[in-house]
Amino acid sequence: MARPADRNLETFAGYFERITESVEYVIQGKPDVVRLCVTALFAEGHVLIEDVPGVGKTMLAKTLARSLGCSFRRIQFTPDLLPTDITGVRVWARQRGIEFHPGPIFSQIVLGDEINRASPKTQAALLESMEERQVTLDGHTYELERPFMVVATQNPIEHEGTYPLPEAELDRFLMRVRVGYPDPQAEADVLSIHSLPGRLEELQPVVSAANVKKLIDVGHGVHVADAIKSYIVDLLVATREHESSYLGASPRAGLMLLRASRVAAAAEGREYVVPDDVKQLGVAVLAHRIITTPEAQLTGITQDAIVENALERTPVPKRTRS
Repeated sequence: MARPADRNLETFAGYFERITESVEYVIQGKPDVVRLCVTALFAEGHVLIEDVPGVGKTMLAKTLARSLGCSFRRIQFTPDLLPTDITGVRVWARQRGIEFHPGPIFSQIVLGDEINRASPKTQAALLESMEERQVTLDGHTYELERPFMVVATQNPIEHEGTYPLPEAELDRFLMRVRVGYPDPQAEADVLSIHSLPGRLEELQPVVSAANVKKLIDVGHGVHVADAIKSYIVDLLVATREHESSYLGASPRAGLMLLRASRVAAAAEGREYVVPDDVKQLGVAVLAHRIITTPEAQLTGITQDAIVENALERTPVPKRTRS
């Protein structure tokens, strides 16, 4: 007879696959990218999608939102965007007194398109929301509804008229994901499918917001052995001690990697985390939190390469279920 925990994990894995299949109905040839975004959703994290124009960054975010029975708003970041255009504003009405008019951040899935085009002051309006899931205005605090996820996009190539995200804000994102160009067969499928209108509009939500909250709690309950926790710490230390690293991964990065690894295990129907769960998420979760040395930048050593090297050099624990 199956235990309740086993049934919950089977339910989790089933919904995880249904959501990824729904997104892949529109986003062709990028299963790894789709799984990373769905993993971030259930880990209650935020995703920064970074790549050149035209590879489907915005479409990926819109498709994920449409596959969920959650409220969705899109914010187009521009240089003249104000913080209150995101958070909302408190105004005085003659008959009713002070009223709060919530901004688009009061949605469960928020798409921040071209986030690096807004000024640093406006970008900073997201910090409290992303970390504490609340908005504070004029001494009043307003809670955001769970689930809450920010999916931001940016173009790393074009820098004119942009404001690079500061390290504090990059650290708020659970993952940085690069979509990349599709392989030739997938690109041919894109031409066949997206030449016809309505592909995105055909999607229906495959899970409700209430069920998403329950599934998030299932993911939080996955067991993590002390050996896995030690392995994550060793990875963090390896990034800090790397010769090309000016600033390595922080303790918060370890917490984020642990949280995402739990979801990766639950997506496979497992009640415990294994080293492969950590390894498959290492680059996406850790790389954007690392600052390379000037010498490394001159020689072309990337943040991703530092994490990949740390994963190669860090011994994998043998016993992971204790």
